[in-house]
Amino acid sequence: MFAVCEYCQSTLVRHDQALEDIGKMAALVEDRSPLQIGAEGRYKGVHFALIGRIQIRYSQGIWNEWHIMFDDMRTAWLSEAAGEYVLTFIKHVGEELPVFDSLKAGQRFVMAGAPWTVFNIEQAECIAGQGELPFKVGAGYPVNTVDLRGGAGGGGFATLDYSETPPLLFVGEPVDFESLKMNNLREGMPLPTPSVAARVFRCPSCGSPMQARGQDIVAAGCASCGAVVDTSDENYKLISKAMGQRDEKYKPRLPLGSKGSLEGKPVAVIGWLVKQTKIEGIEYDWREYLLAGEHGSYRWLTEYNGHWNIADVLSRPPVTSGAMELADVAWSGQKFKHFSTTASAQVVQVAGEFTWRVRRGETTRVVDYVAPPLMLSRESTSNDLTWSQGVYVAPAVIAEAFGLKQGLPAPIGVFANQPNPWSETHQKVCKTFWKLALLAIVLQAVFSMLASGKLLLRESIEFLPSRADETWTSREFTVTGKASKLAVRNDTSLANNWIGLDMTLVNKATGAAWPASREISYYYGNDGGESWSEGSRDDEVVFLDIPPGTYYLAVDPEMSTEMPVPVRDTLEVKTGGAGWSNFVLLMIFLIAFPIFTRMRVASFETRRWMESDHPPVTSSDDGGDD
Repeated sequence: MFAVCEYCQSTLVRHDQALEDIGKMAALVEDRSPLQIGAEGRYKGVHFALIGRIQIRYSQGIWNEWHIMFDDMRTAWLSEAAGEYVLTFIKHVGEELPVFDSLKAGQRFVMAGAPWTVFNIEQAECIAGQGELPFKVGAGYPVNTVDLRGGAGGGGFATLDYSETPPLLFVGEPVDFESLKMNNLREGMPLPTPSVAARVFRCPSCGSPMQARGQDIVAAGCASCGAVVDTSDENYKLISKAMGQRDEKYKPRLPLGSKGSLEGKPVAVIGWLVKQTKIEGIEYDWREYLLAGEHGSYRWLTEYNGHWNIADVLSRPPVTSGAMELADVAWSGQKFKHFSTTASAQVVQVAGEFTWRVRRGETTRVVDYVAPPLMLSRESTSNDLTWSQGVYVAPAVIAEAFGLKQGLPAPIGVFANQPNPWSETHQKVCKTFWKLALLAIVLQAVFSMLASGKLLLRESIEFLPSRADETWTSREFTVTGKASKLAVRNDTSLANNWIGLDMTLVNKATGAAWPASREISYYYGNDGGESWSEGSRDDEVVFLDIPPGTYYLAVDPEMSTEMPVPVRDTLEVKTGGAGWSNFVLLMIFLIAFPIFTRMRVASFETRRWMESDHPPVTSSDDGGDD
């Protein structure tokens, strides 16, 4: 067992009862970590304690690796970087691990029977140690690491450590800080305010005062001239030069130092930057704000044309093939559609404090996927891959969260993950439509049963070609009650033939008559082995508003001379049932409302996707021959 003396930074190794000094270690860099040696917690029901740590410097700053011991004597590592916590255990596999130089960000491969994706590649250095450690630290050593995400369930985390030969594999998962139920933390550190004195210095470019609130802040942008300073360097050297007079300068919507509360948690604006991309010669820019949160965590606010998103880096990102960038992404039970790919998003202005060495001119590739009001963003460089989730929020919410008296500008246009304002209305209208439509159907069914037709007359007739010029007269029948409609139905024996019927409904007392002419035809046959038919053997005609009284029907037949055969007919007269015209008009009226709201939903979605890589209408679609 090795130990680093907290007073003189000597690394000691124990040989039985003797201790050997094997070299001095650099002092730990002060940071905002809430953890300390002796802090305790629980993981999956087992108690553990923090017994040591190392600090590792990489291209973007410093991260902590805490050595922990469980009550069951297992040891593990708790990684702490930019507010994310990952707990891993060493794992021995019976296969050769990939070579460091053969890996690149976004690459997928199978290791230990599970798929993994490369998310980060670092050539780092261990610079300090503390407490009890399972290896010699000495004056420091190089650490080449590769971070992987995926595993059997898709939510795992693994690190390939190339500081030894052969490399070591550590496998575990991201953990929520609160789930660890930590105690004996550093006093004051759970608050989003720095516990160390802020370093104040002057911009080496323009002389304006600047500050860094803690040692985890490794870069700061000058709000006056736009220069970016390396705050981890004792001489505060420039990472990127001041902006020129011709460079466009932007102003933040949220001033640096603004404090507020998002989703019930306190945050403070410590940095902001402007990113820009150029598409077909047109420049598009957006603002990103870095927020300091609880337990040394960080969040983001993004703003484009007045549209705001609260964004968090995902510790359990989606598992994708990486090859199908335009394919939909499934994550957290939802399907996200590919919206746009920005091949090069460039940082054009920086101000405030950052936990990595940001510089003007650096670029990333950004791929956005949407499932309003959510957005997944995949940002990648040659050696780093990050997924974040954004949630759309109205400008009024942001203004209230930070106590802005003048409010924020109204959004322009439709944003990628902006909620469709008509979606909820459409759902409510559809629910109302189905309720009213069901009620109308039930009422129509009831009216149909109550007002079912009453049989007034039924007679069988045989029309003969030889007597086609004779008028047939029915028996008398009586219509009682109020004026009603009468349905006259003919059911014939036609076969490849036709018949014309000139019918007259006659009131016996008044002589009032209601004529109706009908032609009934029915043909059938077989053509090429397929049966066919045309027309119908039966027919119905309705007489409206027939007053009460005694009636009879007079029928003058007209028969085919090409096929002069007798035609049998069964004639029925019934009172009409419930009307359907009012029901149809009501349904047309009701369905107009969901059709209207659906059109509004579609119109909004069209405006949304016109801004994407998949517009529903393109300029080429409008072209054509005049």
